[in-house]
Amino acid sequence: MDSKKDVEKYVETCREELWRNIFRIEIEYLVANLKGCRDILSVGCGPAIIEGELAAGGFHVTGLDVSQTALKCAPDSVRTIAGKAEEMSFPASSFDAVIFVVSLQFVEDYQKALQKAAGVLRPEGKIILMLLNPQSDFFKEKMAEPDSYVNFIRHKNLQEIEEAASEYFSISGEYMLGIKGDDIFASDDPSRSALYVISGQLLK
Repeated sequence: MDSKKDVEKYVETCREELWRNIFRIEIEYLVANLKGCRDILSVGCGPAIIEGELAAGGFHVTGLDVSQTALKCAPDSVRTIAGKAEEMSFPASSFDAVIFVVSLQFVEDYQKALQKAAGVLRPEGKIILMLLNPQSDFFKEKMAEPDSYVNFIRHKNLQEIEEAASEYFSISGEYMLGIKGDDIFASDDPSRSALYVISGQLLK
């Protein structure tokens, strides 16, 4: 999302009822799993729509993204910094949690991004990786749309991502968020769940 037109199109899409409902479920999941955390880093935040809601809920949120254009659309409640995930330069022990909300798979060197994330966390800090599930019908439908953001994905192998994360975190994974057309439902079926979520804690 480097151009102003792309960002405006994305923000407009996010206002659609389907995406507002998807974001609501993602926000609820994040809030439930970020209990005990205050300072949150969201990597690849874009215009920080979800991050703004987290900030409204009392979290201190920093958003990192490569696109300065996208960051200009972020709410004032979110501290924003332009930069690459692989080159984040925050001091050690800066955050209680690092989240990647459907962003890690688009990062060129996701292994380096995970290493950097581990380096900026406080002891026992949390990681949450919300990943697109390539096995899902939702993913396959989006891949068939020429102008879909999904076509820019770099990494589809969830097992490899999980193995990379396990170098720095004690992790668990779960499928969630079934999407079929305009319907959203709970699902842990790999063919129906649009997301695979890896969460964990920094290894000692």
